Amino acid sequence: MYLIKSLLSIILLLLIPFNSYSQNTQIDSGNTSWILISTTLVLFMTIPGLSLFYSGLVKKKNIISILTQCFTITSLVSLLWLIIGYSLAFGNGGYFNSFIGGFDNFMFSNIQENTISGDIPESLFALFQMTFAIITPALIIGAFVDRFKFSSIICFTSIWLLFVYSPICHWVWGGGWLSNIGLLDFAGGTVVHITAGVSALTIAIYMGNRKDFKSKPTSEDNNMIITSIGAGMLWVGWFGFNGGSALAANGDASMAMLVTHISASAGSISWMIMEKIKNNKISLIGVVTGMVAGLGTITPASGFVGPGGALIIGLLAGVVCYLILELIKENLNIDDALDVFSIHGVGGILGTLMVSIFASDKLGVFSGQGYNDGMSMGSQLMVQLIGVISTVTYTIILTYLILILIDKTIGIKLKEQGVRQ
Repeated sequence: MYLIKSLLSIILLLLIPFNSYSQNTQIDSGNTSWILISTTLVLFMTIPGLSLFYSGLVKKKNIISILTQCFTITSLVSLLWLIIGYSLAFGNGGYFNSFIGGFDNFMFSNIQENTISGDIPESLFALFQMTFAIITPALIIGAFVDRFKFSSIICFTSIWLLFVYSPICHWVWGGGWLSNIGLLDFAGGTVVHITAGVSALTIAIYMGNRKDFKSKPTSEDNNMIITSIGAGMLWVGWFGFNGGSALAANGDASMAMLVTHISASAGSISWMIMEKIKNNKISLIGVVTGMVAGLGTITPASGFVGPGGALIIGLLAGVVCYLILELIKENLNIDDALDVFSIHGVGGILGTLMVSIFASDKLGVFSGQGYNDGMSMGSQLMVQLIGVISTVTYTIILTYLILILIDKTIGIKLKEQGVRQ
């Protein structure tokens, strides 16, 4: 009897790793199909979505410049992500893994046709993450319209991607210290929106204001038809941004898409209300801006909250982002040209903190999926706050250092624009 039990134990020990290995090496065609679609949608957000959204908000003379910058950043970041960015974000950093990845995926060296990440091809996972890396620095260009040399944009984007985006991406999604303490960031509240928004504000302060800052635009200054088309593309593409972050075609992805749509709608409506109260009129630019605020704010929470929570988050997004925008431009006189910080930075911060409330499964119709094991609302809020503070602080310091480096070497400002200090 003892011999039979021993033999059975040995067989089980042999079978368990074998079964586990077999399951982990099987590609799920349904999940793979969904992430293929999501990857396309996220790239669609930058080109043409963000390109058109920004182009309609700037003067005619800057439209070609915005389009060129968005397409150039897409190409540049794609190559940098291939060479080293992905490895720094998702590689094994060894002793320093809490803070940065290693060089094991240099030039995608370990990614073959049959290598997988979870149950999708790793080549697809790397491509999906590449689209996130593309749109983040593309968001930043809205802060320095008419003030930044094109060569400086190339240099800034390259250094920023490797020294700001990749490390923070590793902290949150690559097995770094923020993921280890339990930060909840489903699709990029910290990684994408806070980094882009805070960097944009830092750049706007460093660059100084344009001569025509605060001058009222004429009907020829903007093209709201182009902006509204771009905004619609962003709304649709965001389904891939948030829904695809589930990395599976399942209920988590479906709920993420649902709450994304609800928050966008709520953000648009609450922004309209704020405009009506302040200016006694509603504008198309306000409608689409509120929508983007709702999308950015729900991003970190999209995989953790329910429809009721998304409604509150979206409504808050429209109100809070509107008030901060007024504060930045009217009271602090900071020329963040296309309000990147007010929309994305503030939205990312607000959404990251709101996760700690609406992820709770004890709020009735406003309940979410619940917290990680051992977490309460208070402890989760503390973790989220740590994530926000660390991301903001690191981004400000590194962005400022990058600006100084570029300014002291090749220069940053367009001399012919006569930037006011």
